[in-house]
Amino acid sequence: MSDTRSRSSHKVSALFSGGRLTAIPRKQARREQLLAHLAETLFERDRVYSESEVNDALLSVHEDCSALRRYLVVAGLLERPADGSSYRRGR
Repeated sequence: MSDTRSRSSHKVSALFSGGRLTAIPRKQARREQLLAHLAETLFERDRVYSESEVNDALLSVHEDCSALRRYLVVAGLLERPADGSSYRRGR
């Protein structure tokens, strides 16, 4: 693991307590680190997810799954077709 990735990982782990996200960071850079972590740990590449599956995965770490889902889509870490019928891990 690279030193940069290790530091980033440590910063993200500080946002969790007992496996739960304590708060969604307000600062964009910190939030982007969190979102990248969530995308990598909760969603498999090349798999299609329903909205319900995305919500369930996000609820496992924080109660505001709709905000996290929206942030992930805006960041391009989850892709969604125009009809909103499914989700897929991006980038």
